[in-house]
Amino acid sequence: MKKILRKKIVLPLIAVVIFFSTTAFKNDFFEIAKQIEIFTTLFKEINMNYVDDTNPGDLMDTAIKSMLNDLDPYTQFYNEQDVEASRINNAGDYTGIGAKILTLKDKLVIVEPYKDYAADKAGLKAGDEIIKVDNITVVDFKDDAANLLQGAAGTEVTVTYKRQNKINTTKIIRESLDIKAVPHYSMVDEKTGYVVLRKFNNKASAETVSAIRALKNQGATQLILDLRGNPGGLLSEAVNVTNIFVPKNQLVVTTKSKVKKYNKTYYTQRDAIDTQMPLVVLIDGSSASASEIVSGALQDMDRAVVVGARSFGKGLVQRPKPLTYGTQMKITISRYYTPSGRCIQALDYWNRDKNGKATRTKKENYNAFKTKNGRAVFDGGGVQPDVEIALSKQTPITKAIINENLIFNYATAYYYKNKVNDLKAFKLSDSNFKNFKNYLKTTNFNFETKTEQAFNTAIEVAKEEELNNEINTEYTKLITALQDYKTSAINKNKAQLEILITNEIIKRYFYSEGLYTYFTANNTEIKNAVSILNNPSQYASILK
Repeated sequence: MKKILRKKIVLPLIAVVIFFSTTAFKNDFFEIAKQIEIFTTLFKEINMNYVDDTNPGDLMDTAIKSMLNDLDPYTQFYNEQDVEASRINNAGDYTGIGAKILTLKDKLVIVEPYKDYAADKAGLKAGDEIIKVDNITVVDFKDDAANLLQGAAGTEVTVTYKRQNKINTTKIIRESLDIKAVPHYSMVDEKTGYVVLRKFNNKASAETVSAIRALKNQGATQLILDLRGNPGGLLSEAVNVTNIFVPKNQLVVTTKSKVKKYNKTYYTQRDAIDTQMPLVVLIDGSSASASEIVSGALQDMDRAVVVGARSFGKGLVQRPKPLTYGTQMKITISRYYTPSGRCIQALDYWNRDKNGKATRTKKENYNAFKTKNGRAVFDGGGVQPDVEIALSKQTPITKAIINENLIFNYATAYYYKNKVNDLKAFKLSDSNFKNFKNYLKTTNFNFETKTEQAFNTAIEVAKEEELNNEINTEYTKLITALQDYKTSAINKNKAQLEILITNEIIKRYFYSEGLYTYFTANNTEIKNAVSILNNPSQYASILK
């Protein structure tokens, strides 16, 4: 009996020792082992004794997500379906209906059907709300209902959707979709090439090289690389894309971690395609991670002029770690640093405010670094453009309108009421913008500013301290002033809102391909980039 008991104790102990011998940790072995044991016994007792039936999988899923929520948002758990979706995302191949999908609580919304792919051929349009996939109602499906649309190429799926309050059904034959990292490249004028790099999958650098070579054959002697809206991807591809413009053996990025083996330096490995061609890189608030590595490195090396708005500010590196039963986790293992030594991480997930929210690095805490030519660049808040375009930076009200999908929904309504045949001639009229403002009123749109939130918190505290009568008049004046601001904010942001509405409407008629074509003739950031490139002395002065 003692032998059996000893085995029962020794075997788990060996397992724990093996686990921790392969994992980097400080001198907290017993604390970790203790907490694992507490959790294991608690989990068993709940599942055995709770008054109602429990679902162990759901309980564990909640426990894992709650634990990871206290870390940064990039450390995530992936079930088997998530692992496959991640593989597809990085590989650039996809089998499904060929459309960008937004998953909401009770429906799937077609954001964009890709031109000439399955959904497009079946007649689906942006704004269509999928409510049923085969015999499964979306609202009753607990997991990500978008997975229902995936399947082997050649298989059929029946989709029931709502369009303009009418219910329709269509059959779609699934097919393979090549998700391009570079969806568009073209000549802006007789000597300026334009390349859109949408994501850093494992095809990113190869497709970028092909695009640049094609443009050079068309006469391009200067280039615009568009990284706006690019959320990042593979770090190795960020290095490879940077390598297109700088020679071999140049430092691109350094990663630093508490685990020594993750401390790495990444240098360019190949000969560059072109080290002399004048280059402008476009970024905005949605350019993140690998996009920031490329734009930050080229800025630090004074190899490109960066134009647009401050980037997102994600200076954290993740690595996938395989778990049991085909699951996986993506864990933040290090921070990355550009060649000048700056980390552009903007949010501090380790020192949160009293509400548990990550705090943004304050400007006064930014540290200065030097580019190759001695220009000052700063850490802590994303990549700051060399030339900032005011219209590139979203304001609180435009962010709120976008987050509530109001521009998207307005464009859907516009599409079914108007015909647009000429891409080049399209322009949003004043009456269209007036219609948009009227539409906002019908949605009862009302965004709450951070100032308003702070005032509301203050008045609640004042009530507790019985000071509200003394400050009520002043509080009312402040709230009235805020309401006046919000009423006028739409008109103050008219120029930016018109651009956002125009872009969304154009995609409805001419797809993303048409939008990129429209950009080359009308986009403010591209016009500024061309102006800089066509003025060699201005280009040189920015980099000195």
